Amino acid sequence: MSSDYNPPKDPLNILHEDAHIIVVDKPSGLLTVPGRGEHLADCLMSRVQAAFPTALLVHRLDRDTSGVMVFAQNAAAQKNLGQQFENRQTKKTYIARVWGYVDGEEGTIDLPLIVDWPNRPKQIVDFENGKPAITDWKVAKRGDRETRMRLMPRTGRSHQLRVHMQSLGHPILGDPFYSDGEAREFPRLMLHSEELRLKHPEDGRGMRFRAKAPF
Repeated sequence: MSSDYNPPKDPLNILHEDAHIIVVDKPSGLLTVPGRGEHLADCLMSRVQAAFPTALLVHRLDRDTSGVMVFAQNAAAQKNLGQQFENRQTKKTYIARVWGYVDGEEGTIDLPLIVDWPNRPKQIVDFENGKPAITDWKVAKRGDRETRMRLMPRTGRSHQLRVHMQSLGHPILGDPFYSDGEAREFPRLMLHSEELRLKHPEDGRGMRFRAKAPF
């Protein structure tokens, strides 16, 4: 990551808070956790901990992805939520604007991913060594040169949605890693975590958190 890191100064947008969890709407352009070096210290984790000193990390979103994220307020909640993510018991829905006209109304992408070591943090499809990665998708709306989609990842691999959309031939608009030409010429990555469903770590009740896409 280059040193031209200029994270947005938006105030913390808290969607829900209680004694066990904090749910926030992460802005695009902000790291989830600090990077290496003082210039990459500002991140969502540090901002959440400034308001909630006991907050603990549960999962991540890419720097350029916005949307719903949950943090734990204590170690027991962190463990419970971590297991829900690991066991695929959470349900995530993303909104993405992608390049071109997507054929069909819905489908599933099942392509294993592995880090592209010479070009990390980029990921690549690798049928021999890759880890399973599955994404369900639905078309929401079509425009002249782009398609608005709902993406429902069943797994949580790094850059999964970005690589899977590129593999369809429809990279996410504004993606600095996996798009090129006109598809890249957007002010941000057009990917947003719109909805997260999980079970509350204390009593197991189903909860749904939403944040409307800003694009």
